[in-house]
Formats: sequence, structure tokens, C-alpha cells
Amino acid sequence: MLRELFRKQAELNKRTGFDPDALRADFDPQKAGIWLNNYIAAMSNELEELRDCTFWKHWCKEAKEGKRYMVSDLQNARVEVIDMLFFWMSLAQCVGLDADDVVRLYEQKLKVNHTRQDQDYSMAAKTEDDNKNIF
Repeated sequence: MLRELFRKQAELNKRTGFDPDALRADFDPQKAGIWLNNYIAAMSNELEELRDCTFWKHWCKEAKEGKRYMVSDLQNARVEVIDMLFFWMSLAQCVGLDADDVVRLYEQKLKVNHTRQDQDYSMAAKTEDDNKNIF
């Protein structure tokens, strides 16, 4: 199913000028960086739109009534999460990942994250050494 979503996202991205299949076949770090930054900006905006589906402002009436962070617009929150999925797949495509790569890397990173939890993960002691073997 993830492969199909990536295929559909590639079709949509081609309509907007970004061809992830061509980039994957002949990786150009300049083109990748331009599109990566375009999608980072778009994803950032979607995150803000998702936050706006909650009463996040500590000074608002709802927060003062004890409803801070309550989801106030569930339908729109769901749409914003899906919008982020569009941009997340595009970000993955910008760095040359396809659906199979994502699943493989996810499984490797999941093991790292479980190991971190098993070893009482500490931000003060954190390094990225455990990520170096993920490829």
C-alpha cells in the first residue's frame, strides 16, 4: 500500500515540477536541496495549521477554562495530518527514498529506538553513533 501512495505522490509532484523518479535515477544534490526546502516550508505550515486545531494559546479563554491543547476541530486536524503525509512522502522522495527504503529504514531505526528505551535514554548522554549503521 505504501508503494502505491509513493507512486501517486510522484505523479502529483511531477505536475508541480518535481520529478522524484528522475531525481532518484540521477541524483542532483542542488535540485534535491531546492525541493527539500520547498517541502520543509510546506510541512512547517501544515504543522502550524494542525496546532491551530487545538486551543494552544495559554492566554486564550479556553486555556483559562482548563481546555488548553484540547482538539477543537477534529475533522480539520485529520485533514492537516493527511496534508503532512503528502509533504512527508515528498521529503522522502527528495532524498532519494522510495517506499521500500522507508520500510527498511523504519525497521532499523525502530530497533535503535527500542534499544534507547531499554538503556534508559538520556538527552545529556545522547550521541548519534547508534544511527550510523542505518542505511
